[in-house]
Amino acid sequence: MWWYVNGYAIGPRARVGEPAPPIVGTTLDGVAFDLATYRGRPIIVNFWGPSCVPCRDEFPQFLQKLEQHAADGLTIVGVLTDDPAEPARRFVAEYGATWPTVVDPDTAIKRDYRVVARPHSWFIDRAGIARSMQIGPMSDGDFERQYARIAG
Repeated sequence: MWWYVNGYAIGPRARVGEPAPPIVGTTLDGVAFDLATYRGRPIIVNFWGPSCVPCRDEFPQFLQKLEQHAADGLTIVGVLTDDPAEPARRFVAEYGATWPTVVDPDTAIKRDYRVVARPHSWFIDRAGIARSMQIGPMSDGDFERQYARIAG
């Protein structure tokens, strides 16, 4: 579904049960990124920033879950939201995060995914359908419950 504001189409908005909006941009490393290249894998899109304490707390969990669900092909994609790139680069390096983080300078991705607070994560299945989302930090139980919706 496209939304119109003042006569301008602003693109599809994320909705549970519908195809996830595209994410095309550049990572913190300056590499071109397109979410479509990950089709066929369970994907978690995590909107975060290094100034967000709960976001920082989730990083070790994401590292653990990537290892735990490696056989499933789990992919995590970060979207840097409301923070500058340089502190995020340092934070990612410090934690050894291996997943891409896409920079969102004009907040278009944030708007398309209806992000209202950080952290905010969307769970996308192998067919590219958004199956669930979580606003706020995830406990281990939250993660596994949400992940079960996209792992199959």
